[in-house]
Amino acid sequence: MLLSFPNWIIHIFSSLEWLVAALLLVRYGRLIGRKSVTVFGFSMLPHWAGSLSVLAYHMTTDSVPFLLDLSEIINLFGSISLLLATLNILKETEKASPAGFMALIGAIMISGKPQSWLGEDIFDAILQLSSVVYISFLILLLVVWRRNRTLFSGLTVGGFWFVLVFISVTVFCMYLATEVRGYPTLSHDDLLHGSAESLLSISNLMIALGVQRSIRNHQHKAAERK
Repeated sequence: MLLSFPNWIIHIFSSLEWLVAALLLVRYGRLIGRKSVTVFGFSMLPHWAGSLSVLAYHMTTDSVPFLLDLSEIINLFGSISLLLATLNILKETEKASPAGFMALIGAIMISGKPQSWLGEDIFDAILQLSSVVYISFLILLLVVWRRNRTLFSGLTVGGFWFVLVFISVTVFCMYLATEVRGYPTLSHDDLLHGSAESLLSISNLMIALGVQRSIRNHQHKAAERK
């Protein structure tokens, strides 16, 4: 296998942290009686399935490209699920305004028109489209948080945004691994690969800890009312 034991630990923990965060959100939504938040938690599960596909890809020593392509397709549906779930929460907030929808349009505009950089490779196109949808989700999540800062912890929102740091660093590490250090792929450079993946683990941990903080705050307020 291409991945060292420490690198495998990082990848597995990263996947488990995302799953735990999703389950915590489901629990949190039920505690506060907000079905939309519960749905938001379930909408994180496709991305978790995508992470399992990546793990399977690495288990084959990166020899089955279909598994990586499959993860990109699953993650596209995952980003769409997160976007729709956030729109659903936005509709429930008081003093509804078109700000959320304007943010969605703005996100697509600043991300670039998908038609302008669709390549011949269909999976590259899917990856690009998934990025646009995820950025749109992030902006709408920020709108939700600014409208009601008690619903989600700032740490949770920051964790979702920190994924962009992981993506940026991963792209840079891919360049270093293949163009500077001479490896065939980033997976062959265990140090850079593990360093990049550790950032995803940090972001997922931020999300999970933020939701746990929201649960504690809700339980504390409920105890005070008794």
